[in-house]
Amino acid sequence: MSETIIEPDLPIIDPHHHLWDLRPLLPMFPEPRHRFLETLVPAAHYTFDQLLGDVQTGHNIIGTVFMECGAFYDSARSEDMKPVGEVEYVNGVAAQSASGLYGNLRACAGIIGHANLMLGDGAAPVLEALVAAGGHSHGGRFKGIRHQGAWDADPEVLGPPFHAPPQLYLDQKFREGFAHLGKMGLSFDAWILEPQLSDVIDLAKAFPYTPICLDHCGTPLGMASYADKLGERFEIWVSNIRELAKCENVSVKLGGLAMHNCAMPEQGPAAGVGSEELARQWKPYIETCIEAFGPARAMFESNYPVDRWGATYPVLWNAFKRITSGASAEEKRALYAGTAAKFYDVEHLLKGQ
Repeated sequence: MSETIIEPDLPIIDPHHHLWDLRPLLPMFPEPRHRFLETLVPAAHYTFDQLLGDVQTGHNIIGTVFMECGAFYDSARSEDMKPVGEVEYVNGVAAQSASGLYGNLRACAGIIGHANLMLGDGAAPVLEALVAAGGHSHGGRFKGIRHQGAWDADPEVLGPPFHAPPQLYLDQKFREGFAHLGKMGLSFDAWILEPQLSDVIDLAKAFPYTPICLDHCGTPLGMASYADKLGERFEIWVSNIRELAKCENVSVKLGGLAMHNCAMPEQGPAAGVGSEELARQWKPYIETCIEAFGPARAMFESNYPVDRWGATYPVLWNAFKRITSGASAEEKRALYAGTAAKFYDVEHLLKGQ
């Protein structure tokens, strides 16, 4: 769908996208493939060229933050150390973007990797290797980790790609590993599903000095056993979001709502739904998050290419801009770039903006 770009000069730091090549992995999943995998087939190959194609569709994307996704692991390393390969790969992509050959975009200026925090104290050497791979201690690109905890009793909600155990963030071994993040000055991205929000609240209260970012507005659910229950569960979600926002170490990503899990829209991939309709569906969630956390702790995200399920890249950002049409210039600067720049320590991207 083609739309005129809204506010094309507004600087944006996209703080959540992936890079991967899933083509060799697709045959490994049993048939029929889970609906989630079907959404990824059009984007099974998403590396720098595909990202560049998306960010150059009209919005003023000045930089991005890469989010771990289990891609390009180093098969030559031990199981615990394999995720270091992902950071090494993405750091190379960031260097490619920083060469200036592709314009002013600074892709992957921040990198979020993965370490298995269930290793407890054994996670420390993995974190140290990730730091070395991304140069965090010298103002480099590596900023923190994500250890996704998404789980639901209904196996159709997530499907075969995800195997987080229930209440992962409450596990004492997990928290033993988590404690090393604060010591090393690293952040944590939390991806869970809406019924699990209380787990993030508990984690944030237990580690009040470790920066945590809640991904995807907490992932409201509208499919499988949650079909047609968005309205029924909305007030439960609101209550938990407001409680989580009381934790000053927590920020929130405004996005992820175009994932098939949320059913906003139900069709996909890239359903052809316009930004006006998407803004209408997403507005209650995004406005609630902004009201609870404030612009200084809220940031818009693309979650690409996963959110291609419901929106093309330019339409997605148009939908966000429709929702914030009444916001002040200062609020927009925070929501679209400033909060992400501060949380992920990439404030150099804003120089001259």
